[in-house]
Amino acid sequence: MGEGLHIAGVALRLSDGDRRFALLIDDLTLAPGRAVALSGASGSGKTLLLEMLGLLRPPPTGAQVVWQQTEDETDLAALWAAGVRNAALARMRGRLFGFVPQSGGLLSFLSIAENVALTQRATGRGDARRVAALLDRLGLSEVSGLRPAALSIGQRQRAAIARALAHRPPFVIADEPTAALDPETADSVLALFLETARDEGCGVILSSHDRDRVARFGIDRLHLTTRSTQAGTESRLEAVVPC
Repeated sequence: MGEGLHIAGVALRLSDGDRRFALLIDDLTLAPGRAVALSGASGSGKTLLLEMLGLLRPPPTGAQVVWQQTEDETDLAALWAAGVRNAALARMRGRLFGFVPQSGGLLSFLSIAENVALTQRATGRGDARRVAALLDRLGLSEVSGLRPAALSIGQRQRAAIARALAHRPPFVIADEPTAALDPETADSVLALFLETARDEGCGVILSSHDRDRVARFGIDRLHLTTRSTQAGTESRLEAVVPC
């Protein structure tokens, strides 16, 4: 097993009244430094998959979720046995992941620089020089003292990306990071995101409905294929499709 995040044997089944849904993942490996895009129809389970990858949702019984780093292996599925609020799970979540919500998710009462530094504070990895370097890299130095309301949507999304990278996580999970942006800004933000993540050696998994943009940027694609069965709706993760 090589370095990275490995998930196998997932059969996550949900029901809501008469509606039944199953998310099936036979085998998936995410490696630091590699970018992949998750596609699928609305309701195919993209957000469910991102939440499970990011340790925000427990994996189903029997699933294997393993973080492999050099000679060290951590059974992430086992961490859930102690409950959602256990400290080891929270530490691993902070250590492994940076998150870019679709809306940016910045705190309105903090400056941009303070928002970017939040992940460092949460993980005990304070580094003011790194915050300044990311703000500069993403073109936010001149507005770092302002609050989010004073910035454009594109600037706020770049600030969310800087925050996700600030504590040097092996992976960044981004849920539709360009959905609220115009095409030109979306291209600019995605290019900076991928370039910065690549230079940092950070793996990226992002969800996107925009296959054309994903293809233009040369991002490999994971796809959730949905079909109807007698038991309900079933969504299965396909192998990576090279662009």
